[in-house]
Amino acid sequence: MRQNLSTVAHAAYHDLLRSLKDEAVSEIRGTPARVVRGAKAYWYDTYRIGSDVRKAYIGEDTPELRERLDRAVAIAAMREESQRHRSRLIRILRAEGFSGVDAATGSLLNAMQKAGVFRLGGTIVGTQAFRLYEAELGVRYSFDQAAQTNDLDIASFERLSLALADVVSEPLGAVLGDFAFEAVPSLDRDKVWRWKQTRSDLLVEFLTPSFEDAEALKPLPALGVHAQSLHFLNFLIAEPIRAAVTYRSGVLVQIPRPERFAVHKLIVADRRFEGSDSLKAVKDRAQAAFLIDILAEDRPDDLVEAYEDAAARGPRWRERLAATLQRLPVTRARLEAAGIRP
Repeated sequence: MRQNLSTVAHAAYHDLLRSLKDEAVSEIRGTPARVVRGAKAYWYDTYRIGSDVRKAYIGEDTPELRERLDRAVAIAAMREESQRHRSRLIRILRAEGFSGVDAATGSLLNAMQKAGVFRLGGTIVGTQAFRLYEAELGVRYSFDQAAQTNDLDIASFERLSLALADVVSEPLGAVLGDFAFEAVPSLDRDKVWRWKQTRSDLLVEFLTPSFEDAEALKPLPALGVHAQSLHFLNFLIAEPIRAAVTYRSGVLVQIPRPERFAVHKLIVADRRFEGSDSLKAVKDRAQAAFLIDILAEDRPDDLVEAYEDAAARGPRWRERLAATLQRLPVTRARLEAAGIRP
């Protein structure tokens, strides 16, 4: 049976998220400059170090970001007070039974945020993203096997990483090294895309969409790493959203839209059904079923749009969706009730 977060917890989370978005513009060192590339515009923090002019990527041009940039001076003046306020909000969330992430994961995500991973297009995918939908959707998790993981997967578009013309403030190998991670060798020794923690089974992996027949390793220049390219991933990480991690005074990260996550899980569950990843397919189906149950009730239009987007991408996409839904008759019925014809 569905359990919702309390209205107090839901309000506290969105207040926390708003404050973290404000905090991001309080770190501007110089003058914001708008740069147009093709059909889109982006904001950069332009500042001097000696005789050099530096540009740090702020974000894609949106009315929300422009409004925050207009208030940047006032936001910066309130920075310490805002930090204390966020800490109080996190205490409220914990008192209301919000689970959040463990301290070790929170600490790692905080270090990645400080290095600029999420500002520069990194998007948390996989089960760590699934855990963060608890607050986004206002539901309470029971934390069975569907919400447990030893992996942290970060995905980004190769083309976006090339276009940003900015890089992380500290090499990610060094950031991960501070947490006792070591690079896992790949067939090409110069292309590192995954790290394993020496004191645990935790893996950090970097991923990117594949637009070719092969799923080769691709560079992510903004993050200074290589990434394993995967088919279908472009659908998942399009139009990501911001999320708040309840660690210390909060960590601002980026995750996929929940409706895209749910539909993508239907696709990859079929891909993993045959082979060594069959246990992961069980988790994929459980996560998809859980989210679709919530979204069909609370956000049916978003769910319909995401499903139709995926189904329109070709016969292989439709085949994988249909194959997984054959194993999830209750979920299939939920989709049909929302107006989808699988």
